[in-house]
Amino acid sequence: MHNYIKFSIALLVVITLSSFNLNKINTTSNDKEVIVTDTLTWSLLGKIDYLKKADKLYGEVMFPVINMKLKALQGKEVAISGFIIPIDNKNYAISKNVFAACFFCGKSGPETLMGIKFKGDLPKLKTDQYVTLKGKFRYNDNDVEDWIYHIENAEITAGK
Repeated sequence: MHNYIKFSIALLVVITLSSFNLNKINTTSNDKEVIVTDTLTWSLLGKIDYLKKADKLYGEVMFPVINMKLKALQGKEVAISGFIIPIDNKNYAISKNVFAACFFCGKSGPETLMGIKFKGDLPKLKTDQYVTLKGKFRYNDNDVEDWIYHIENAEITAGK
């Protein structure tokens, strides 16, 4: 059981780091043009390494080693497109893949998902709904029970 948890966490980290791309995109909000200069790609999120370290609860665990491009994006506004995956009644993730091929089904790694914290009220979303989100990027490289990647204060800019 411990090996399964370790592998799952390591896989989540790998997938998350392999999908960033630094491009410029333009979005329109309230008749004002907002330029988001850092756009994440699943390819950049997937560029991740792992380091085996001790964990108090799980023993030896593969922790993600975040690449420098992603570290530079910590706390910055980014945009990413993907498929909505419901986690529970109040939490969603955005995924590189549809639900049938997502991380939970064993068809991809943990780096293919990002936890989402929406700005304001929780929107009504459907499984596999394709959206583009903008928000602040945050990575996690030390909590084995949390997502590797997050997008916080997220707003849907396309795919409503």
